[in-house]
Order: sequence, then structure tokens, then C-alpha cells
Amino acid sequence: MRHIAILGNGIAGITAAREIRKKSDDRITVVSAETDHFFSRTALMYVYMGHLEFHHTKPYEDWFWAKNRIELVRAQVTGVDFDQKRLLYSDGQPLSYDVLILAVGSKPNFFDWPGQQLRGVQGLYGKPDLDQMEANTNDIRQAVIVGGGLIGIELCEMLNSRGIQVTFLVREGSFWNSVLPADESALVTRHIREHHIDIQTNTELAEIKGDGTGRVKSVITKDGTEIPAQFVGISVGVSPSIDFLKNTPVETDRGILVNQYLETNVPDVYAIGDCVQHLTPPPGRKPVEQIWYTGRIMGETVARTILGNRTPYQPGVFFNSAKFFDIEYQTYGTVYNQLPDGEQSFYWEHPNRKIALRINYQETLGAVVGMNTFGIRQRQEVWQQWIVEGKDIRYVLEHLPQANFDPEFFRQYESEIIAQFNAENPGRELKLKAKKGLFNLFRG
Repeated sequence: MRHIAILGNGIAGITAAREIRKKSDDRITVVSAETDHFFSRTALMYVYMGHLEFHHTKPYEDWFWAKNRIELVRAQVTGVDFDQKRLLYSDGQPLSYDVLILAVGSKPNFFDWPGQQLRGVQGLYGKPDLDQMEANTNDIRQAVIVGGGLIGIELCEMLNSRGIQVTFLVREGSFWNSVLPADESALVTRHIREHHIDIQTNTELAEIKGDGTGRVKSVITKDGTEIPAQFVGISVGVSPSIDFLKNTPVETDRGILVNQYLETNVPDVYAIGDCVQHLTPPPGRKPVEQIWYTGRIMGETVARTILGNRTPYQPGVFFNSAKFFDIEYQTYGTVYNQLPDGEQSFYWEHPNRKIALRINYQETLGAVVGMNTFGIRQRQEVWQQWIVEGKDIRYVLEHLPQANFDPEFFRQYESEIIAQFNAENPGRELKLKAKKGLFNLFRG
């Protein structure tokens, strides 16, 4: 019986532990310094907003781990002796292993701004950050959020829920326009302003000033403007948390370098999740890709390999989702902020300017390559199948109700969408050939 040690109790590490346990009697130990039990990071904002209590974020009851013979250790690992196969704890106690899975996640980026060490300046990644934010925002009036990504808008919504005045510094011309096409970026930017967030575009942080007691008082932007703030949320991306691996045999760059089987250069040592950098990324994917579902797939993949079925990492069709205050966002396939050569794009936006759909497709063949949707829930399995099979844009539009996943009696917009496409592409009028629902997937 082997001893499999997993460093990190996020989605990647816990998925690996569960999948290994399903088909083996190996001893499994999960080590984390963050929390006793696995929890959903995406739900942390709702704890702060009062919609959930922290125990609601745990997908499994506390008894689950002992029942499934998965040992949980709350400890800080300060180093790894790869020659002797031992984890080194901060209290000096070692843990021997036969196989090691590194699932150590990420940490928020900081860029050496003057004053970034002041109390009240922080990022948001895990439970300790949430606890710190709770303390740092008690009885404050003003906050500044730096960085226009998904964590940034979560921080805006969290603070806004407590009546805190929020200034949102975004260095781009509109929110997340490094990822979203201009129409969608403008839609979200408008929505942010409608929620009384002072979003300041084309604006960058230069300095954070203190009040003389070690706490933040204000920020200075690069144009010299001073903005009062008793809290500064830093959301300029994350980086793999790999500092403890410096000067070790494990090869790293931006992240822990792995091959297609998630193997490091050290025998019996694997890496999965946010901390990974793929030496040869799957086609169309980035070397470092820090998304919840890719961590889950890596956990499933590495479990198969460790159990004797050596399996390459295959994340499939890209997808992601988020929530911008009241607007739900989904994306499947590839939709770049700038339309690549050889592609066409169809964009429909509802007159209320809060509901939209974009479909990108190949210029010559018409095959759909990606989509964005705002305010209309879509079925992942349907879009993945259409993209994998290279369905023509016209077929997709005629069968669009199949992908609709909004609750029953919600208004449907497929007729309006197809009418606009017909107006923009005269010659062959398209007509809806499907009804709403997954059961209609193979009809028409």
C-alpha cells in the first residue's frame, strides 16, 4: 500500500483524493494550512454578503473524510525533501510519502506599490483573506478596488452590499476589455455604474498612503489624483504559489512545469490546479490556466495516471462563467476581444442593454467556434457538442432554443435573435426548427 500525499485541499487536490480512493486502498493524506476542510472558493463572497455561513460552503459533511479514509492534516509545509520523500512542517515534523501531488494553488499579485504593506490593503483568494477583509472593512466608509478582473468586480459587489462607497480603478478603457469584445465590455461597464460603483477607466494606481498609524488612508493614481480609502482591494490577477519550491529539484517557471500527464521532472511528483504551467499546453489553451473546472479535470486525470492508467490532460472545449452583479455571463469555445482573421461574428443585444449573445464562426465554413452570453442561461453540453462538431452558424441559430437553460416561463429571445441575423444576412431566411430543452437536442 502506497502513501499518497496531496499538498493543497482545493478543488484539484480534493478531486484527486476522491478519485484515487474510489479505486484503491492506498493511504491518502491531504495537507493544508488554510482550512480544516475543503470549501468552495467561489462562494466566499456570499459569506461576506450574509447570504451564506461558512459551513454552507463545504460540499461534504465533516464525517465524509474519515468514512472515506482520507486523512486531513492542518499544517504549514515549509519545504520538501524530494530525495527522502518527506514533507517538512513548520513545527519540524516530517511526513513521508511515496507519491506527492502538488496542488498548492495561487496567490494574489502585488507590484511593489509604495504603501502596499499598510493595514487594510489586501487581495481575496482564500478563507484567511475573507477573515482579514471582515476585520479590515468593519465600520469603514470608502474603499478602492485596483484591477478590473473577475475578483475585482466580486469585491465591488461585496463592499457595495454593506453600503461602502467603492471606487474601481481599471487601467483599460472599459471593464475587462482585454478579454471581452468592445460591446460586451461596454455592457458590463454600464451595469457596474448602474450599481453606484465609481469605475474610473484608464486609471492606474501609483501609491498607497497611510494615516500615520499603519492603516491605509488614501490612494494616489498615476495622474496625481488622491482618493480617500480605508480599504484597498488588490485584484490584478494571481500567480502560482510556488515560492517554497525555489532551490529544489522541481523545475518551475511561472508555475510548476508539467508534461501532458501532469508529471513534474521529479519521479513520483505531480502537479495540478492553479499552480501548474504546461510545458506543451493542449491546443488553444494557455500554459497557465487558473479556472475551477480545469483544476477538477486535472484531479481526475492525475488520479487515473497514479492508478496505472497513464492519461494525458484533455480539458476539452473552453468554458467559463461569472456574475456581474445581476447579469450572468457564460462563454464557450474561443471568443477573443479582437476578432481574429478568418472569423466572423454575430452580436445581438436586447434594447434593455443587459441581455446579449455573441456567436463567432469561421468565415469560409461557417463553423461555430465560440460564444458569449449575458443574461440568458445556456446549456454547456449543447454548446460543447456544436463547437466540437463544427456546426454551421445557421444550424446553431435555427436550433438555438435547445441550448436555452433559463427557468420555465422565462422570456425567450431566440425569435428576436434570428430576426436580426436574417436582417443582416439577406438571401436565405432562417427559421427556428427546435423547441427549448435538452430533450430536443437530437431533433430537427
